[in-house]
Amino acid sequence: MATYASRPAWRLRARALGDPRVVVPAGLGVLVAVSLLIRTREISIGFWIDEGISAGIADRSLGAIPHALREDGAPPLYYMLLHFWLAVAGDSEAGVRSLSLAFALLAIPASWWAGRAIWGSPRAAWIAAVLAAFNPFLSQYAQEARMYSLIALLAIPVATCFLRAYVLDEDGDRRPWIAGFALSLAASLYTHNWAIFLTLSCLVSYGLLLLLGDRRRELVRDGLLGFGGAFVLYLPWIPTTLYQAAHTGAPWSDAPALDALLGVPGQLLGRIPQIVLLICAGAGLLALWQRREPGERLSPRARAVAVLAILSVLTIVLAWLMSQVSPAWANRYFAIALPPFILLAAGGLAGAGRLGLVGLLLVVVMWAQDAAPVEKSNVRAVAHAIGPSLAPGDLVISTQPETVPVLHYYLPRGLKYATLTGPLSDVGVWDWRDGVTRLDATTPSKDLKPLLDALPVGHRVALVEPITWALNRWNAPWTKLVRIRSKEWSQYLSNFANLEVTAIQPPEFTPPRPNPVQATVLVKTR
Repeated sequence: MATYASRPAWRLRARALGDPRVVVPAGLGVLVAVSLLIRTREISIGFWIDEGISAGIADRSLGAIPHALREDGAPPLYYMLLHFWLAVAGDSEAGVRSLSLAFALLAIPASWWAGRAIWGSPRAAWIAAVLAAFNPFLSQYAQEARMYSLIALLAIPVATCFLRAYVLDEDGDRRPWIAGFALSLAASLYTHNWAIFLTLSCLVSYGLLLLLGDRRRELVRDGLLGFGGAFVLYLPWIPTTLYQAAHTGAPWSDAPALDALLGVPGQLLGRIPQIVLLICAGAGLLALWQRREPGERLSPRARAVAVLAILSVLTIVLAWLMSQVSPAWANRYFAIALPPFILLAAGGLAGAGRLGLVGLLLVVVMWAQDAAPVEKSNVRAVAHAIGPSLAPGDLVISTQPETVPVLHYYLPRGLKYATLTGPLSDVGVWDWRDGVTRLDATTPSKDLKPLLDALPVGHRVALVEPITWALNRWNAPWTKLVRIRSKEWSQYLSNFANLEVTAIQPPEFTPPRPNPVQATVLVKTR
């Protein structure tokens, strides 16, 4: 009797476990937990230059952050969020980076939602979530104290709401999607300037829809609401963006070659995985493209394929073209284009049936074995080596000025700091405004000698120089000047009669570690 009586209860429990309200949170929780393990393997490695700047800008009053960013050249949203985060998580490497980790983990349920919203398929939703959970590019920047995982997270609702507002929901209520598009696009623009290229890609897609669609009046109205809403929200920051464009820019960057543009999918997806995705997801996307109702020119899903392809490719192409005029090209900036690539791949893999599942498995296996991020700088090791010999009042001179914030993070308190342009009062940010012009006007006799003359006898000076082993990385206007001035400052110090070398760290260096520095500590003898 007990056996028969227990069957209905057993079936009810089984049915409850199969309820999407249970399965979806449980499945996403498992993916987040696995991704957490993958994305914390190197979360406590030493900061590099940009991470020191992140901590330096965020560690000031909220009202002072916008002024600091007029000098730095970035939008404010990430730094303001990090300002509040530091009060909770602390300022250790792991504490500062954990905000980026949170954004990367949030991208997993966001990708599930986007896959379901765009493709209308649970399979596509789960594939999108799996791709977001294991993608090594996102894992890299989940463990870096910068805004790249945040911009990747925000690009998910930008692409999704744009598609639902202007491509897919022809007969539904589009107002929530339009509002979501305006809010997420404005948040993206407040996070990274490459969101401007995503905005332009959305505008191009919108223009094609106007040109080829048959509901132009509605599209014009909805476009004014969506793009206009984002513009109004972003309007207060536009004067600062224009000021930054005129005075900061990216003098550390060279104009990228064509192979840099062609290599973007490999950077985002991996060289071999991108081929697997091209074959497996491509088959599913082709099937989606060809699927249409009788008399229909292009199905909504086919239009979604086209728009996601435009957002994926055109965003990067526009950035590449702009960088031919005003170079601002860096692999980490590609984060803005990662979500359209992932959502496009998810739709293709879902549409490819078993081939898509095989492709997904192969990609996940390869991504899971991808190396964790390595230290981008040896500043922590150098600072720990020379720090005990330095006392309050000693002078630290960095010939690569933007290194000062990360040096200040690791070195003892009470030190004085200077760069090629002279003493620094704000050590949490570097002033990029007209930086090349200011740097070009410096000389050791004008800018270094007064610092050495003012140093009391018995005090130390630490000269921190970049190790320029890869000369191809040191030929942009800024980096070339830094390389030349570093040699001049080092030679001048070696000829200064009152200084005696006490330590050199590291004593030797083996490439190809990026962004390395060497510190020479000298004591003033008379």
